[in-house]
Amino acid sequence: MVDKNLSFSIPAKHCRGRAVRIGPVLDDILSAHNYPMQIKSLLAEAVCLTAMLGALLKEEESQLTLQAQTENGVINLLACDYRNGDVRGYVQFDAERLVREPLAPSLMALFGKGYLAITFDHPEPRGRSQGIVPLEGGSLAEAVQNYFMQSEQIPTVIRVALDLDGEHAMVGGLLVQHLPDGEEGKERLHVRMKHPEWEHVAIMGGSAQGEELVDPGLPLEDLLWRLFSESDEVRVLSGKPLIKGCRCNEEHIRDVIARFPKEDKEDMVSEDGTISIDCAFCSKKFIISGASLNN
Repeated sequence: MVDKNLSFSIPAKHCRGRAVRIGPVLDDILSAHNYPMQIKSLLAEAVCLTAMLGALLKEEESQLTLQAQTENGVINLLACDYRNGDVRGYVQFDAERLVREPLAPSLMALFGKGYLAITFDHPEPRGRSQGIVPLEGGSLAEAVQNYFMQSEQIPTVIRVALDLDGEHAMVGGLLVQHLPDGEEGKERLHVRMKHPEWEHVAIMGGSAQGEELVDPGLPLEDLLWRLFSESDEVRVLSGKPLIKGCRCNEEHIRDVIARFPKEDKEDMVSEDGTISIDCAFCSKKFIISGASLNN
């Protein structure tokens, strides 16, 4: 199984999209912690959404961050990000409360009155932009779809499917959007949420079956052509290879610590003369000698 990341466009319908199928990378991300099934399912969906949204970015140094802001929910923190093909994700949760929830808990049970923050970090001069939407609906995918429809005014269909029952985890996703001006990157004027050319594409995209999205025997290219090529040309391009992209290494950690004032760095040093740093994303621990830090 090879992780797949495709971009596609339907020029005649002024539509663009992304399709992903993630297996080995998802296994790596999920294996960092002993997550229960409810959390595995949530994180797998979030990783898929992050990969598709991140693939919309054009600049090499851009980053997409998907983060849940929770309020009295079982989940304390959900964070995923994408940069140049690197994907990572992590969930912090209340294990005692989770055991009292069903195997398929609602978003309200998991997050309470929570919000989803979607942040696009672009190189200057564009800088950062962020959209925040309530965590409402039946899934994270529905919440992200609502973000594009409400905050960005971009007609969007998103489908995500999971297969976590086998020896290896797999998630597949499809995102398709309508850009009325027919070209990415331009200002969208006079957007109509109901448009004849979009309605046809939305119906076809919404017809994608979950088993098709996670079927390793069905190439994603074939699925896209099956869905959209009946009456229109579909242009399909391979995107950047997806990898588990945790950026925790000793050099990076030393650089972060170096930004703190001398007094704060001294407070970080334990009795044995070291600073211990745990990476939540990959569950690695780094031990830094306090004496080796520049003051």
